[in-house]
Amino acid sequence: MAPGPTKSRWSAAIAAALFALAIVAYWASHLGGPPSGGSGATGAHGDAPSAAAGGSDSIDLSDAQLSAVKVEPVGERDFPTEKEAVGSIDFDEEMSVQVFTPYAGRIISLFASVGDDVKKGQTLFTIDSPDLLSAESTLIAAAGVLEMTTRNLARLKELYTTRAVSQRDYDQGISDQQTAEGNLRAGRDAVRLFGKTNEEIDRIIAERKADPTLVVPCPIDSRVTARNAAPGLYVQPGSAPAPFTVANVDTMWMLANVAENDSPAFQVGQPLQVSISAFPDRLFDGKITTVGSIVDPNTRRVLVRSEVKNPQHELRAGMFANFIISVGAPVRSPAVPLNGVVRQGDGTQTIWVTADRRRFVKRTVEIGQQRDGYRQILQGVQPGELVATDGAIFLSNILATASAR
Repeated sequence: MAPGPTKSRWSAAIAAALFALAIVAYWASHLGGPPSGGSGATGAHGDAPSAAAGGSDSIDLSDAQLSAVKVEPVGERDFPTEKEAVGSIDFDEEMSVQVFTPYAGRIISLFASVGDDVKKGQTLFTIDSPDLLSAESTLIAAAGVLEMTTRNLARLKELYTTRAVSQRDYDQGISDQQTAEGNLRAGRDAVRLFGKTNEEIDRIIAERKADPTLVVPCPIDSRVTARNAAPGLYVQPGSAPAPFTVANVDTMWMLANVAENDSPAFQVGQPLQVSISAFPDRLFDGKITTVGSIVDPNTRRVLVRSEVKNPQHELRAGMFANFIISVGAPVRSPAVPLNGVVRQGDGTQTIWVTADRRRFVKRTVEIGQQRDGYRQILQGVQPGELVATDGAIFLSNILATASAR
């Protein structure tokens, strides 16, 4: 029996629906959405991007979308062969001095504070020294004895000429006078050890007045880095902590720990440049002075110490720093502007390559140094190939949106 008209219409409707579903499934699986009028991803100018049939890492752009992308050929640039290491600034311990009092006593006055720049010979502090008082008293006594023996010798000489005294008495007077001269010289030298000048010693002798104030000067041109002194504090030679610690800051140390594998590249005397976090736009010149002979068993790193010039005394101990040192001739490599390299979520670095300036293919590359706005490409692209410089992120976003559909 022939089918009725109602049954035929239902069969045709079901066939049409199945065909429509097949078309939708095809566009969804191959192009990320329907060809038009669907909910697929759109570009910056409202045009839907189309993924190339040749692979999921390529896209074709419309004329409107191409205006958001800049294409340039890959060039070559020289990249220096350098090593870097992170470290910190410290005082030059070879030019850092703990200033102790040479003799025991109580501090009278202080003349410098932490952070002050002081000159060699400038007074740091004074103490009331019993040893100085004793030395000056001995000096005054010796000066008095010399004066007495000198007058006695002059009198004996006059008497000897008239035969009023014997030769023995006259010779004894000469001996006493010479002994007094020697004692005075020894007394002057003893007081001079306390830092007194010849003018000050002459004044002590002339005024017959002992001054127990011992002046402790700064031994070098430097900056005060620590002060553990206070008026009235009793101090002794070599008794820690030192009343003052000073350091010359014309040069500073940079202490860095470099990887064990990189340590053979560093040699004593190599010049380097140091960048400081506090001065991001400046470089400080220096040179390596010490390469450690021990590898830290825990970190597998080697200590490298460098001297850094600090002519304006701007560097401070404890500042974070890193040094850059050339260890070979520059290397010429393909280079892409920084905007042309995109870091993916998995950590890989990619660029977008094109042959016809319309179809772009994502390519994973191995990157190297960054220099003057360009990124060194070690593997993955050849000089002369066309790549997207501006708009690389835009292309990555289009592909991600299309893949998510």
